[in-house]
Amino acid sequence: MIRFFRLDEVAFATTLGASVMLELPRGRLKQRPEDFVVEEIPAYAPSGAGEHVFVRFTKRDTTTLDAVRAFARALDCDPREVGFAGMKDKRAVATQTISLHAPRGVDARTVAARALSLEVDGIVVHEAAPHGNKLKPGHLEGNRFEITVRDVARDRLGEVTAALDRVARIGVPNAFGSQRFGVEGNNARRALAWLRGEDKGPRDPRMRRLLWSSLQSAVFNEVLDARVRDSTWATPVEGDLLKLRTSGGLFVCAAVQTDGERAARGEVSPTGPIIGARMRWPDGAPGELERRIAAAQLGDGFDLASTRRFGEGSRRSLRLWVEDMRWEIVEDDSGHRAASVRVYFVLPKGGYATTVLGAALTVDETDEPTEASSQSQDEST
Repeated sequence: MIRFFRLDEVAFATTLGASVMLELPRGRLKQRPEDFVVEEIPAYAPSGAGEHVFVRFTKRDTTTLDAVRAFARALDCDPREVGFAGMKDKRAVATQTISLHAPRGVDARTVAARALSLEVDGIVVHEAAPHGNKLKPGHLEGNRFEITVRDVARDRLGEVTAALDRVARIGVPNAFGSQRFGVEGNNARRALAWLRGEDKGPRDPRMRRLLWSSLQSAVFNEVLDARVRDSTWATPVEGDLLKLRTSGGLFVCAAVQTDGERAARGEVSPTGPIIGARMRWPDGAPGELERRIAAAQLGDGFDLASTRRFGEGSRRSLRLWVEDMRWEIVEDDSGHRAASVRVYFVLPKGGYATTVLGAALTVDETDEPTEASSQSQDEST
Protein backbone atom coordinates (compact mmCIF):
# COMPACT_ATOMS: atom_id res chain seq x y z
CA MET A 1 0.00 0.00 0.00
CA ILE A 2 1.36 3.41 -0.98
CA ARG A 3 0.95 6.01 1.78
CA PHE A 4 1.77 9.58 0.90
CA PHE A 5 3.80 11.78 3.20
CA ARG A 6 1.99 14.39 5.25
CA LEU A 7 4.16 16.00 7.86
CA ASP A 8 2.75 15.69 11.37
CA GLU A 9 2.51 19.29 12.56
CA VAL A 10 2.91 18.45 16.24
CA ALA A 11 5.98 16.26 15.65
CA PHE A 12 7.53 18.89 13.40
CA ALA A 13 6.89 21.71 15.84
CA THR A 14 8.43 19.68 18.65
CA THR A 15 11.48 18.82 16.53
CA LEU A 16 12.08 22.47 15.73
CA GLY A 17 11.85 23.40 19.39
CA ALA A 18 8.54 25.21 18.99
CA SER A 19 5.63 25.00 21.36
CA VAL A 20 3.21 22.25 20.36
CA MET A 21 0.11 23.55 18.64
CA LEU A 22 -2.95 21.81 17.36
CA GLU A 23 -3.24 23.77 14.13
CA LEU A 24 -0.89 25.99 12.18
CA PRO A 25 -1.99 29.47 11.08
CA ARG A 26 -3.72 29.47 7.71
CA GLY A 27 -3.09 31.51 4.59
CA ARG A 28 -3.95 31.61 0.90
CA LEU A 29 -1.47 31.02 -1.90
CA LYS A 30 -1.61 31.90 -5.60
CA GLN A 31 -4.61 34.19 -5.48
CA ARG A 32 -2.73 36.00 -8.25
CA PRO A 33 0.08 34.68 -10.47
CA GLU A 34 2.36 37.36 -9.01
CA ASP A 35 1.95 35.77 -5.57
CA PHE A 36 4.28 32.95 -6.65
CA VAL A 37 7.45 34.20 -8.33
CA VAL A 38 10.18 31.67 -9.08
CA GLU A 39 13.43 32.00 -10.99
CA GLU A 40 15.68 29.14 -12.03
CA ILE A 41 19.34 29.52 -11.14
CA PRO A 42 21.17 27.98 -14.13
CA ALA A 43 23.96 25.50 -13.61
CA TYR A 44 25.88 26.99 -16.54
CA ALA A 45 25.53 29.51 -19.35
CA PRO A 46 25.19 28.52 -23.01
CA SER A 47 28.51 28.38 -24.84
CA GLY A 48 27.38 30.31 -27.91
CA ALA A 49 28.06 27.43 -30.30
CA GLY A 50 26.24 24.19 -31.10
CA GLU A 51 23.03 22.88 -32.63
CA HIS A 52 20.82 23.50 -29.58
CA VAL A 53 19.47 26.90 -28.52
CA PHE A 54 19.04 27.85 -24.87
CA VAL A 55 16.10 30.23 -24.44
CA ARG A 56 15.59 32.00 -21.11
CA PHE A 57 12.13 33.47 -20.63
CA THR A 58 9.52 34.47 -18.07
CA LYS A 59 6.04 33.00 -18.32
CA ARG A 60 2.90 34.18 -16.53
CA ASP A 61 -0.06 31.88 -15.83
CA THR A 62 1.24 29.37 -18.38
CA THR A 63 2.49 25.81 -17.98
CA THR A 64 6.01 24.88 -18.97
CA LEU A 65 4.67 22.40 -21.53
CA ASP A 66 2.41 25.04 -23.10
CA ALA A 67 5.44 27.33 -23.36
CA VAL A 68 7.48 24.50 -24.92
CA ARG A 69 4.78 23.88 -27.52
CA ALA A 70 4.51 27.59 -28.32
CA PHE A 71 8.26 27.96 -28.89
CA ALA A 72 8.52 24.75 -30.91
CA ARG A 73 5.58 25.73 -33.12
CA ALA A 74 6.79 29.30 -33.71
CA LEU A 75 10.38 28.26 -34.46
CA ASP A 76 9.64 25.05 -36.42
CA CYS A 77 11.48 22.92 -33.86
CA ASP A 78 10.61 19.36 -32.85
CA PRO A 79 8.81 19.56 -29.47
CA ARG A 80 10.10 16.06 -28.63
CA GLU A 81 13.66 17.42 -28.71
CA VAL A 82 12.99 20.30 -26.33
CA GLY A 83 14.89 20.09 -23.04
CA PHE A 84 14.26 21.72 -19.68
CA ALA A 85 15.81 21.53 -16.24
CA GLY A 86 12.50 21.45 -14.38
CA MET A 87 8.80 22.14 -14.69
CA LYS A 88 7.35 25.32 -13.25
CA ASP A 89 3.82 25.85 -11.93
CA LYS A 90 1.19 27.40 -14.16
CA ARG A 91 -0.28 29.93 -11.73
CA ALA A 92 2.97 31.77 -11.20
CA VAL A 93 5.42 34.19 -12.70
CA ALA A 94 8.27 31.85 -13.53
CA THR A 95 11.62 32.43 -15.19
CA GLN A 96 13.31 29.37 -16.65
CA THR A 97 15.41 28.07 -19.53
CA ILE A 98 14.58 25.51 -22.20
CA SER A 99 16.70 24.14 -25.04
CA LEU A 100 15.48 23.82 -28.62
CA HIS A 101 17.14 21.69 -31.29
CA ALA A 102 17.69 23.68 -34.47
CA PRO A 103 15.84 22.18 -37.47
CA ARG A 104 17.94 20.34 -40.05
CA GLY A 105 19.68 22.82 -42.31
CA VAL A 106 18.99 25.84 -40.07
CA ASP A 107 21.80 27.57 -38.18
CA ALA A 108 21.21 27.65 -34.43
CA ARG A 109 22.15 31.35 -34.41
CA THR A 110 19.21 32.01 -36.72
CA VAL A 111 16.86 30.17 -34.35
CA ALA A 112 18.24 32.19 -31.44
CA ALA A 113 17.66 35.48 -33.26
CA ARG A 114 14.10 34.48 -34.11
CA ALA A 115 13.46 33.43 -30.50
CA LEU A 116 14.55 36.86 -29.24
CA SER A 117 12.02 38.57 -31.51
CA LEU A 118 9.09 36.28 -30.64
CA GLU A 119 5.88 37.74 -29.25
CA VAL A 120 3.86 35.11 -27.38
CA ASP A 121 1.01 35.85 -24.97
CA GLY A 122 2.10 35.37 -21.38
CA ILE A 123 5.78 34.91 -22.29
CA VAL A 124 8.71 37.35 -22.37
CA VAL A 125 12.01 36.16 -23.87
CA HIS A 126 15.17 37.47 -22.18
CA GLU A 127 18.05 35.58 -23.77
CA ALA A 128 18.68 33.06 -26.54
CA ALA A 129 22.03 31.55 -27.49
CA PRO A 130 23.36 28.33 -29.07
CA HIS A 131 24.82 25.51 -27.00
CA GLY A 132 26.28 22.09 -27.74
CA ASN A 133 24.02 19.95 -25.56
CA LYS A 134 20.35 19.52 -24.78
CA LEU A 135 19.20 20.77 -21.39
CA LYS A 136 18.21 17.87 -19.15
CA PRO A 137 16.19 17.49 -15.92
CA GLY A 138 18.22 18.55 -12.91
CA HIS A 139 20.63 20.77 -14.88
CA LEU A 140 20.20 23.76 -12.56
CA GLU A 141 21.69 25.04 -9.33
CA GLY A 142 18.38 25.75 -7.67
CA ASN A 143 15.43 28.13 -7.62
CA ARG A 144 14.90 31.59 -6.15
CA PHE A 145 11.43 32.29 -4.74
CA GLU A 146 9.36 35.32 -3.82
CA ILE A 147 6.06 34.07 -2.42
CA THR A 148 3.14 36.04 -0.97
CA VAL A 149 0.76 34.22 1.37
CA ARG A 150 -2.45 36.20 1.86
CA ASP A 151 -5.22 36.29 4.47
CA VAL A 152 -3.02 35.41 7.45
CA ALA A 153 -4.68 36.34 10.75
CA ARG A 154 -2.82 39.26 12.31
CA ASP A 155 -2.96 37.74 15.79
CA ARG A 156 -0.96 34.75 14.52
CA LEU A 157 1.69 36.56 12.51
CA GLY A 158 4.18 36.13 15.34
CA GLU A 159 3.86 32.33 15.13
CA VAL A 160 4.43 32.41 11.38
CA THR A 161 7.50 34.63 11.47
CA ALA A 162 9.03 32.73 14.40
CA ALA A 163 8.66 29.46 12.46
CA LEU A 164 10.23 31.00 9.37
CA ASP A 165 13.17 32.19 11.46
CA ARG A 166 13.68 28.64 12.79
CA VAL A 167 13.55 27.25 9.26
CA ALA A 168 16.26 29.70 8.20
CA ARG A 169 18.47 28.41 11.04
CA ILE A 170 18.03 24.63 10.84
CA GLY A 171 16.13 23.79 7.62
CA VAL A 172 13.05 21.58 7.19
CA PRO A 173 12.36 17.91 6.45
CA ASN A 174 13.06 17.56 2.73
CA ALA A 175 9.74 16.04 1.63
CA PHE A 176 8.66 15.74 -1.99
CA GLY A 177 5.59 17.92 -2.52
CA SER A 178 2.20 16.75 -3.76
CA GLN A 179 3.14 17.94 -7.27
CA ARG A 180 5.40 14.89 -7.52
CA PHE A 181 2.46 12.50 -7.44
CA GLY A 182 0.26 13.91 -10.21
CA VAL A 183 -3.07 15.68 -10.45
CA GLU A 184 -4.94 12.69 -9.01
CA GLY A 185 -2.20 11.89 -6.51
CA ASN A 186 -1.94 8.35 -7.87
CA ASN A 187 1.23 8.33 -10.00
CA ALA A 188 3.09 6.09 -7.56
CA ARG A 189 0.27 3.55 -7.55
CA ARG A 190 0.15 3.67 -11.35
CA ALA A 191 3.90 3.08 -11.49
CA LEU A 192 3.65 0.08 -9.18
CA ALA A 193 0.83 -1.51 -11.20
CA TRP A 194 2.77 -1.05 -14.43
CA LEU A 195 6.11 -2.34 -13.05
CA ARG A 196 4.41 -5.38 -11.52
CA GLY A 197 2.85 -6.22 -14.89
CA GLU A 198 -0.68 -5.51 -13.66
CA ASP A 199 -1.10 -2.68 -16.17
CA LYS A 200 0.42 -1.91 -19.56
CA GLY A 201 1.59 1.50 -18.44
CA PRO A 202 2.19 4.57 -20.64
CA ARG A 203 3.91 4.30 -24.00
CA ASP A 204 5.64 7.65 -23.68
CA PRO A 205 9.17 7.06 -22.26
CA ARG A 206 9.11 10.44 -20.51
CA MET A 207 5.88 9.55 -18.72
CA ARG A 208 7.34 6.19 -17.69
CA ARG A 209 10.30 7.97 -16.10
CA LEU A 210 7.94 10.39 -14.35
CA LEU A 211 5.85 7.55 -12.93
CA TRP A 212 8.97 5.79 -11.68
CA SER A 213 10.19 9.01 -10.05
CA SER A 214 6.83 9.28 -8.25
CA LEU A 215 7.29 5.81 -6.81
CA GLN A 216 10.84 6.64 -5.76
CA SER A 217 9.51 9.79 -4.09
CA ALA A 218 6.81 7.88 -2.23
CA VAL A 219 9.41 5.53 -0.72
CA PHE A 220 11.63 8.47 0.25
CA ASN A 221 8.74 10.35 1.89
CA GLU A 222 7.80 7.26 3.89
CA VAL A 223 11.36 6.94 5.20
CA LEU A 224 11.45 10.66 5.99
CA ASP A 225 8.11 10.38 7.79
CA ALA A 226 9.57 7.66 10.03
CA ARG A 227 12.69 9.71 10.74
CA VAL A 228 10.58 12.77 11.62
CA ARG A 229 8.53 10.68 14.05
CA ASP A 230 11.65 9.52 15.90
CA SER A 231 13.31 12.97 15.65
CA THR A 232 16.32 11.76 13.62
CA TRP A 233 15.63 13.53 10.31
CA ALA A 234 18.49 15.95 11.06
CA THR A 235 20.40 13.81 13.60
CA PRO A 236 22.91 11.18 12.43
CA VAL A 237 22.40 7.56 13.46
CA GLU A 238 25.18 4.99 13.30
CA GLY A 239 25.21 3.49 9.82
CA ASP A 240 23.61 6.53 8.18
CA LEU A 241 24.91 7.73 4.84
CA LEU A 242 25.61 11.40 5.53
CA LYS A 243 25.80 14.11 2.89
CA LEU A 244 28.18 17.05 3.10
CA ARG A 245 26.31 20.31 2.68
CA THR A 246 29.05 21.96 0.64
CA SER A 247 30.23 19.27 -1.76
CA GLY A 248 27.38 16.75 -1.64
CA GLY A 249 29.84 13.94 -0.86
CA LEU A 250 28.58 10.85 1.00
CA PHE A 251 30.17 8.97 3.88
CA VAL A 252 29.04 6.45 6.50
CA CYS A 253 28.31 7.69 10.02
CA ALA A 254 30.68 5.78 12.28
CA ALA A 255 31.36 8.43 14.95
CA VAL A 256 27.88 9.41 16.12
CA GLN A 257 28.93 12.11 18.57
CA THR A 258 31.35 13.82 16.19
CA ASP A 259 28.97 13.60 13.24
CA GLY A 260 26.11 14.80 15.45
CA GLU A 261 28.10 17.91 16.29
CA ARG A 262 28.77 18.49 12.60
CA ALA A 263 25.06 18.08 11.84
CA ALA A 264 24.19 20.60 14.56
CA ARG A 265 26.59 23.06 12.90
CA GLY A 266 24.89 22.46 9.56
CA GLU A 267 27.81 20.73 7.88
CA VAL A 268 26.18 17.34 7.22
CA SER A 269 22.73 15.74 7.09
CA PRO A 270 21.38 12.18 7.00
CA THR A 271 20.13 10.96 3.64
CA GLY A 272 17.22 8.85 2.46
CA PRO A 273 16.71 6.54 -0.51
CA ILE A 274 15.98 7.41 -4.11
CA ILE A 275 15.71 3.70 -4.82
CA GLY A 276 17.36 2.16 -7.85
CA ALA A 277 19.35 -0.82 -9.00
CA ARG A 278 22.69 0.63 -7.90
CA MET A 279 21.63 2.88 -5.03
CA ARG A 280 23.90 2.70 -2.00
CA TRP A 281 22.09 1.47 1.10
CA PRO A 282 23.06 2.63 4.60
CA ASP A 283 24.22 0.24 7.31
CA GLY A 284 22.72 -0.67 10.67
CA ALA A 285 19.32 0.57 11.83
CA PRO A 286 18.91 3.14 9.01
CA GLY A 287 19.51 0.43 6.40
CA GLU A 288 17.03 -1.92 8.09
CA LEU A 289 14.40 0.85 8.17
CA GLU A 290 14.85 1.70 4.50
CA ARG A 291 14.77 -1.90 3.32
CA ARG A 292 11.68 -2.60 5.40
CA ILE A 293 9.82 0.43 4.03
CA ALA A 294 10.90 -0.24 0.44
CA ALA A 295 9.72 -3.85 0.70
CA ALA A 296 6.36 -2.77 2.16
CA GLN A 297 5.88 -0.22 -0.61
CA LEU A 298 7.10 -2.29 -3.56
CA GLY A 299 5.98 -5.76 -2.49
CA ASP A 300 7.87 -9.03 -2.27
CA GLY A 301 10.14 -9.95 -5.14
CA PHE A 302 10.22 -6.52 -6.77
CA ASP A 303 13.13 -6.46 -9.23
CA LEU A 304 14.96 -3.14 -8.99
CA ALA A 305 17.19 -4.21 -11.87
CA SER A 306 14.18 -3.84 -14.18
CA THR A 307 14.12 -0.09 -13.46
CA ARG A 308 17.75 0.57 -14.42
CA ARG A 309 16.81 2.20 -17.72
CA PHE A 310 15.08 4.95 -15.72
CA GLY A 311 18.12 5.69 -13.52
CA GLU A 312 20.50 3.96 -11.17
CA GLY A 313 19.15 5.48 -7.94
CA SER A 314 20.74 8.02 -5.61
CA ARG A 315 20.62 9.51 -2.10
CA ARG A 316 18.67 12.62 -1.07
CA SER A 317 19.27 14.66 2.04
CA LEU A 318 16.56 14.28 4.70
CA ARG A 319 17.08 17.94 5.56
CA LEU A 320 16.34 20.79 3.16
CA TRP A 321 18.51 23.83 3.70
CA VAL A 322 16.89 27.18 2.93
CA GLU A 323 19.26 29.93 1.83
CA ASP A 324 18.90 33.73 1.86
CA MET A 325 15.57 33.61 3.69
CA ARG A 326 13.87 36.82 4.72
CA TRP A 327 10.29 37.88 5.16
CA GLU A 328 8.13 40.98 5.38
CA ILE A 329 4.57 41.73 6.46
CA VAL A 330 2.51 43.53 3.82
CA GLU A 331 -1.02 44.84 3.88
CA ASP A 332 -3.82 42.59 2.67
CA ASP A 333 -6.95 43.50 0.71
CA SER A 334 -9.09 41.57 3.19
CA GLY A 335 -8.91 44.27 5.86
CA HIS A 336 -7.54 44.94 9.33
CA ARG A 337 -7.93 41.38 10.66
CA ALA A 338 -5.58 39.83 8.11
CA ALA A 339 -2.28 40.60 6.46
CA SER A 340 0.05 39.02 3.92
CA VAL A 341 3.45 37.49 4.52
CA ARG A 342 5.94 37.80 1.69
CA VAL A 343 8.77 35.29 1.92
CA TYR A 344 12.02 35.31 -0.05
CA PHE A 345 14.39 32.31 -0.18
CA VAL A 346 16.56 30.10 -2.36
CA LEU A 347 16.32 26.30 -2.56
CA PRO A 348 18.66 23.76 -4.14
CA LYS A 349 17.34 21.70 -7.02
CA GLY A 350 14.75 19.17 -5.92
CA GLY A 351 13.52 21.32 -3.02
CA TYR A 352 9.84 22.29 -2.78
CA ALA A 353 8.70 25.77 -1.78
CA THR A 354 5.47 24.34 -0.38
CA THR A 355 7.53 22.19 2.01
CA VAL A 356 9.18 25.35 3.37
CA LEU A 357 5.88 27.21 3.73
CA GLY A 358 4.30 24.15 5.35
CA ALA A 359 6.63 24.52 8.33
CA ALA A 360 4.92 27.79 9.24
CA LEU A 361 1.47 27.74 7.66
CA THR A 362 -1.37 25.60 6.47
CA VAL A 363 -1.60 26.95 2.94
CA ASP A 364 -4.76 26.84 0.83
CA GLU A 365 -3.90 27.01 -2.85
CA THR A 366 -6.23 28.89 -5.17
CA ASP A 367 -5.58 26.60 -8.13
CA GLU A 368 -5.57 22.85 -8.51
CA PRO A 369 -2.35 21.02 -9.48
CA THR A 370 -1.54 21.64 -13.14
CA GLU A 371 -0.02 19.64 -15.95
CA ALA A 372 3.31 21.25 -15.17
CA SER A 373 3.22 20.74 -11.43
CA SER A 374 2.07 17.15 -11.80
CA GLN A 375 5.13 16.34 -13.88
CA SER A 376 7.75 18.23 -11.92
CA GLN A 377 11.15 16.58 -12.11
CA ASP A 378 13.61 19.17 -10.88
CA GLU A 379 15.86 16.58 -9.27
CA SER A 380 17.68 14.06 -11.39
CA THR A 381 17.16 10.57 -10.01
